[in-house]
Amino acid sequence: MVSFLINRLLYSLGIVLILLSPCIARAEAPDFAEEESATVEEPESDQATEATDVSTGDANPSITLTGQVWRTKPGIVFLKTPVGLLTLSSKTTLKNVLASQAVTLWVHDVHSAIDIRKRSDGSLIHRYLGGPFKRSDDDPTKLLRWSPEGEKAVAFGAYERSLADFREGDPITVEVDESDTVVGVHDVQFDLQIGQLPTGRSAAHLILTGTVDKLKSNFIFLRTPLGIINVNAKIGIKNVRVGQTMTLYIHERHMVADLSAPHAPSTARRFVTGPLEFAAPDRTSVKLWTPEGEQIYPIDSAAHGKTALAGLKEGHSITAELNERGDVVDFHRPH
Repeated sequence: MVSFLINRLLYSLGIVLILLSPCIARAEAPDFAEEESATVEEPESDQATEATDVSTGDANPSITLTGQVWRTKPGIVFLKTPVGLLTLSSKTTLKNVLASQAVTLWVHDVHSAIDIRKRSDGSLIHRYLGGPFKRSDDDPTKLLRWSPEGEKAVAFGAYERSLADFREGDPITVEVDESDTVVGVHDVQFDLQIGQLPTGRSAAHLILTGTVDKLKSNFIFLRTPLGIINVNAKIGIKNVRVGQTMTLYIHERHMVADLSAPHAPSTARRFVTGPLEFAAPDRTSVKLWTPEGEQIYPIDSAAHGKTALAGLKEGHSITAELNERGDVVDFHRPH
C-alpha cells in the first residue's frame, strides 16, 4: 500500500505515490488499510471538478480525484473515489472531516493540492498546497504555489518566522485560506489503490508511469519514480510481466494501459478499456477513447472479436488489446 507524504516531497526517487519527480521521500504506510484489497463502491457523482481531458503531453504524474468521506478516525480520512479507496492522514490536521464534505486531490508534476469543501454549497473548509519552496520575485514575503487555478503568490501571514528558514526548492505543504494567506504548515499523507473503473458520470483523471515490480493474485505492484502502488489487473490489463514499464491513463470512464519492455522506445501491448460504442450501424467496429483521441477498431480483426462482444449492450465496459503496431489482437470483458 502506498503512502504519500506531501510535506516531504523533494530529491528522492523512493516509494510514495504521487507527486512527480525528485520531490518525494518515502513515507511509512500507516496501519489502517484492512480494506485495501476490497472494491470500493463508487460515490454518487457530485464531483466538484470539471472533467479534464488527458493527452500524452500532460504532466506525469497528473491526477484529479474527488472522493466522498466513507470513514474517519482522528487524523485519518477514508474516501470513496471513482477508481478506489483514497486515504488521507496527518498528525497535525484532518481532525474534523465530516461525511457532509467532499475532498478533491490534484497532483501536477512536483505539485499537489487538496481541497476540502462542503458538498451542499461548495464552500472551502481547508486547502493544502504542496511543492518546492519558492519565494515570489515580486514580494519575498509571498510563496509561489501551484494550484488548480494556476500559479499563485500566497502571503506568509503569521507564519513568516516559521517559513524564514526554508531554502529555495525545499519541500513544503502549507494550508491557505480563501485570501491566499498561509494559515498552517502540515504534513499530509495519502494512499491510493487503483482497484476499479469509474462508472457513470466521473471527473476522474490520472496519468502515471512506473515499472512492474511484483505480481500477486490480481494485483500489479507498480514502482514509479515516486512510489509503489497497487493496480487491480481486473480493470482490463492482461499478461503483465515483472520488469515491464506501464503507463496508465484514466479519463472519466476510460482507461488505457501501455506496456513495454524496460527502456524500450515503443509500446509492446496496449489495453484500451471503455464503454462499448459501435462506430457504425452494422456493428462491425467499435469506438474507444485513447490519449491521442477517439479511435475506431474493427471487430473482425480480432480472432474472437464477435464472440467476446456477443450479447453486449452499448455502455458495457470492453477492452481492446492492441499489439505493437496498434492492431487489435483481441477483445475482452473486464471483470
